[in-house]
Amino acid sequence: AVPRTRILATGGASHNKKILQVLSDVFNVPVFTIDTANSACLGSAYRAIHGLVAERNVSLADVVKLAPEPRLAVTPTPGAEELYRPLLKRYAELEQKVIYNSASSC
Repeated sequence: AVPRTRILATGGASHNKKILQVLSDVFNVPVFTIDTANSACLGSAYRAIHGLVAERNVSLADVVKLAPEPRLAVTPTPGAEELYRPLLKRYAELEQKVIYNSASSC
């Protein structure tokens, strides 16, 4: 089962509300975005800062508290979970088969 959480979407697709809605419906969680250009670079910068302060027992969570506050983009469509829950379960089962078969053939 997918734990109850939220999705933070970045990059080009984060500007497409239809894609964000599908993510929200499939995983039954709200999707948030941040208005930041080059979000991959921003993530790398936070990791670099964390690397500099990690020896002082500063967690990555403490470092990213400096990040811009995400804004809610979409919420799950009521009833979509009933459609997607069994599909997610089936997907997870198939994924495990692929992983197991790949590992056993190595």
